[in-house]
Amino acid sequence: MEKFNRVLRGYDPDEVNSFLDQVISKVEGIVKDLDRKKAEVKSMREEIAALRREIAKVDKLKEQLAQYERMESTLNKAIIMAQKTSDQLKVAAHRESEIMLDEAKQNASRIVNEALMRAEKIENDANLLKRNVNVFKRRLRSIIEAQLETIDEIDKIEL
Repeated sequence: MEKFNRVLRGYDPDEVNSFLDQVISKVEGIVKDLDRKKAEVKSMREEIAALRREIAKVDKLKEQLAQYERMESTLNKAIIMAQKTSDQLKVAAHRESEIMLDEAKQNASRIVNEALMRAEKIENDANLLKRNVNVFKRRLRSIIEAQLETIDEIDKIEL
C-alpha cells in the first residue's frame, strides 16, 4: 500500500497522479493479460472441441474397425467352412470314384470271363463241326468208294 505525503489541502496531487498512472498501467496490464488469457481460454476451448470431434471420429473409426474385424472373422469362418466342405466333397468323390472303379473292374472281369466262355464254346462248337465234317467226309468217301467199286464190278460184268 502506497503512502502519500501531505500537502496543504490533502495529499500531493503529483504523487497521487503518479500512483494513479501506475495503477492504471497495472490495471491495463491486468486487463490485457486477462484478455489474452480469455483468448487463450477461447482457443483452448476450440482446441478441446476440435479434440472432442477428433475423439468422436476416432471412436467411430474404432467402431468401424471392430465391425470390419467381425466381418473378417465371419469371412474367415466361412472360408474355413468352405474348405472343410470342399475337403469332404473331395473325400466323397474319391470314395465314389474308387467304388465306380471297383465296379468297372468287376464288370470288366465279368465281361472278360463271359467272352472267354463264349470263345471256349465257339471253339468247342468249331471242333465239333470239324469232327462232324471229317466224319461226313469219311462216310462220303466210303460211299463214293463203294459206288466206284460197284461201277468197277459193273464194268467187269459187261465185258
